[in-house]
Amino acid sequence: MKKRGIWDQVLTYFYLRKRDKDAPHNTNIFLMHGMNRISLFVFLIGIIVMIIRLLTH
Repeated sequence: MKKRGIWDQVLTYFYLRKRDKDAPHNTNIFLMHGMNRISLFVFLIGIIVMIIRLLTH
């Protein structure tokens, strides 16, 4: 199994890159990636809100 960088994982979470076919298919891994995807979306939304508030005040 080759080592993947963090940017490869982020692109995979946001469906911008195809998943590795050699990666294990496990329910726990699937759920973990789903929670990571949700947390990244919430983080990005928070950053956008902070930037908008900073620019409007």
